[in-house]
Amino acid sequence: MQKIHLSHCLATGLLFSVATMAQAACDFELEVNDTMQFQEKEMVTEKSCEAINVTIKHTGTQPKNLMGHNWTLTKTGDFQPVATEGMTAGLENDYIKPGDTRVIAFTKTVGAGETASTSFSPDALEAGGDYTFFCSFPGHWGSMNGKFIVN
Repeated sequence: MQKIHLSHCLATGLLFSVATMAQAACDFELEVNDTMQFQEKEMVTEKSCEAINVTIKHTGTQPKNLMGHNWTLTKTGDFQPVATEGMTAGLENDYIKPGDTRVIAFTKTVGAGETASTSFSPDALEAGGDYTFFCSFPGHWGSMNGKFIVN
């Protein structure tokens, strides 16, 4: 599902109902590949969502032990410590320290051709809060991260 900003809609004359835009902001599909990048640098969701659903699909050719990716969400202030500490958790824990309460949500780590999803309640999020999504695979979080915005 592609995110479309209101400014793009106005500039191109596209019209969407408010219900369609709100629904689209609850479900996300992101492609990841062997270049260590998420296709999006910003994800915008709505506090009114019943659940927020994120699916990642690895379109690269490398297996998860060499070029695995996951999607992890934390408050921005926790992002770097969670990523650093997660390196020692290993692939069997998806590079997330078991029981780390700073992690709001995460997917399993995927390799070539695999997908993984997570679903979580927006109740744990504050509208206007400062959140970052990232891949916690060792060394990836520096370039594979973005802003997670809650309206």
